[in-house]
Amino acid sequence: MKTLMAMSVALGALMLAGAAQAEIKIGVVVPVTGPNAAFGAQIKTGATQAIADINKAGGVNGEKLVMTVGDDASDPKQGVSVANKFASEGVKAVVGAFNSGVSIPVSDVLQEAGIIEISPASTAIKYTERGNWNTFRTCGRDDQQGAVAGAYLADKFKGKKIAFVHDKTPYGRGLADETLKALKAKGGTNVIFEGINPGEKDFSSLVSKLKQAGIDVVYFGGLYTEAGLLIRQMRDQGLAAPLMGGDGIADREFSQVGGPGSDGTLMTFSPDARKNPKAKATIDSFKAMNFDPEGYTLYSYAAVQILKQAMEATKSSDGQKIATYMQQGKPFDTVIGDISYDKKGDITRPDYVMYMWKKGADGAINYAGNEVP
Repeated sequence: MKTLMAMSVALGALMLAGAAQAEIKIGVVVPVTGPNAAFGAQIKTGATQAIADINKAGGVNGEKLVMTVGDDASDPKQGVSVANKFASEGVKAVVGAFNSGVSIPVSDVLQEAGIIEISPASTAIKYTERGNWNTFRTCGRDDQQGAVAGAYLADKFKGKKIAFVHDKTPYGRGLADETLKALKAKGGTNVIFEGINPGEKDFSSLVSKLKQAGIDVVYFGGLYTEAGLLIRQMRDQGLAAPLMGGDGIADREFSQVGGPGSDGTLMTFSPDARKNPKAKATIDSFKAMNFDPEGYTLYSYAAVQILKQAMEATKSSDGQKIATYMQQGKPFDTVIGDISYDKKGDITRPDYVMYMWKKGADGAINYAGNEVP
């Protein structure tokens, strides 16, 4: 009897061990709280839906994907804490972070732990330029985005007074620097280059300075909250100059913060992934949940798809094996189109277009469908 009980216990332990092994942990590090929580929600929702769809179809290599979420609150130190927690929990791959300033230190911790990271949103050049084997992204880079913005400014605002304002972060400052570099390469120049602090709310003195300089257009490197407050205060003080920003304002909360004055704002972002015919079924799933997969939602979904395909191709969830496979330049089939990577972890088909935020028939100001030549 004792022998039978011992065998039963041993068998039960083996079954439990097998169940524990039959899952692959995917970490998602995003700002769940803080000023960029709207972008965090996009990335989290995209990853959640991708994991659900993959598990419904049988999982990866016979195993289910399990998601764990860490809130970095857009704070590098908090992001590092999340990364360490993921490493201790046996996470195999990470989707995130949103902020470049978080993704950079997080990737260092993850590399040491042998964990691959795919950011749907971190565009800072430095993220993939440090020689890390584990850094990838489904979006483009600041120099690619800045080239489009700078060329547009040089062409459409030739001879006009251009001001650059940035939020001093690796993303905001980097994007402003690259856009200015591209503008100067096309023969343009700027009259103001100013930095603000993330979380700052009163831009009255800055707006006064812009007015006194007779600024015709303001380029902003930063995120939607400060951009919305800036455009609102520009209009309140009678400054009619348009604002131009990057993908950091690609959330409808920009127009909610900015108010009516956000109408006419220019923005560089990737071609609208929601128009991709391959994404129709996925988009319908989001719409069934009454969720519009705007911004980085589908870029996050694509990150999980890439991880799945790489894990199946290598028959492994080992970070370095997956990364080595991804760096070979083979295409991955995703909801945002085919993606392949170079040795650094950058996508080989970077593309940005210009959008204009406009008031629609429903009265809401949005960028969707408003690409400009």
